[in-house]
Amino acid sequence: MNSIFTRWFQRNFSSPATIVLTMLIVVGFFIILTVGDILAPILWALVIAYLLEWGVSALQRKGLGRLSSVLIMFTSFIGLSIVIFLGLVPLIWKQGSKLVAELPNIMLKLKEQVLELPTKYPNFVSTDQVDGFITSLNSELGGFGEAILSASFSSLVSVASLLVYIVLVPLLVFFFLKDRQKIFGWCSQWLPQERHLAERVWVEVNRQIGNYIRGKVVEIIIVGIVSYITFVLMGLNYALLLGVSVGLSVLIPYVGAALVTIPVALIAFFQWGLTQDFYILMIAYFIIQVLDGNVLVPLIFSEAVNLHPVAIIGAILLFGGLWGFWGVFFAIPLAVLVNATLDAVKEHKAEQEEAQGVSEAECEAE
Repeated sequence: MNSIFTRWFQRNFSSPATIVLTMLIVVGFFIILTVGDILAPILWALVIAYLLEWGVSALQRKGLGRLSSVLIMFTSFIGLSIVIFLGLVPLIWKQGSKLVAELPNIMLKLKEQVLELPTKYPNFVSTDQVDGFITSLNSELGGFGEAILSASFSSLVSVASLLVYIVLVPLLVFFFLKDRQKIFGWCSQWLPQERHLAERVWVEVNRQIGNYIRGKVVEIIIVGIVSYITFVLMGLNYALLLGVSVGLSVLIPYVGAALVTIPVALIAFFQWGLTQDFYILMIAYFIIQVLDGNVLVPLIFSEAVNLHPVAIIGAILLFGGLWGFWGVFFAIPLAVLVNATLDAVKEHKAEQEEAQGVSEAECEAE
């Protein structure tokens, strides 16, 4: 068994360029898993810098200098952030606080409906099953209350962390944009000489990460706005909070849409019951999700990632379990990294075999 693995490893990963590529990926993953939480402000800044780089490059193509383009995009980003935090966040917070206060009433109505199930459907639902569900629901509500209480005690720490982010992240974004080439040059001087394979992978992954982040932001905005307008037109309570939640749910492909369906359905059920309005809203919500997955995503990401849904879900489970929120957010780019690495190794191996074949042919000709 060991000899089989050794032969496979030597056949695919024995060249210096492949070893350097593998070493860089292993070191990168090790750093992320060990100090990823500490580096969170840098990661947020990188995401924003990737997002703004598109605008900076567009302004440069129009003839502006790098510094002028960076200042325009950075100032626009700061202005938009202030508008969002002062205008949108307080409204979302208000609706969220109101929803938390009304949650016991929502759960009470849900209990009443569940208790009627054995009477309405005696062949499918038993009293014991309902009792077990009610006990589990009470336990979950108790845990939810404890979580809210502990969150209120740690709010002071959260505010302090938020202040650190407010100061550090914009500074990092500015310097990432302004000194991009200097930073890349400084990092590359410490890399091994045999890094052409790693550079090939980096070019592909760098392009895909930029496309992915910009595409995700566009998708969040479109899905969030369309959902909010739909909820407002239907007269659904907490329309802004739910619209933002639906928009943010696209960060987690497939899984996010399923999770955010629960609060949308619960609030609609509490407001209207199993009436015509409830069914119309759920149909409209289902149409939004279908259009997002089958029209918007292919349109936005037509030049970006092309991964099978099974690979995407597997990447979410793997990297999300290893790295939490950031693992989920970067699940697709990390899957692209793995795929690009395997493709690069395969191409490099084919090039080596072709060069070896040419060399052998020349020797035979001599």
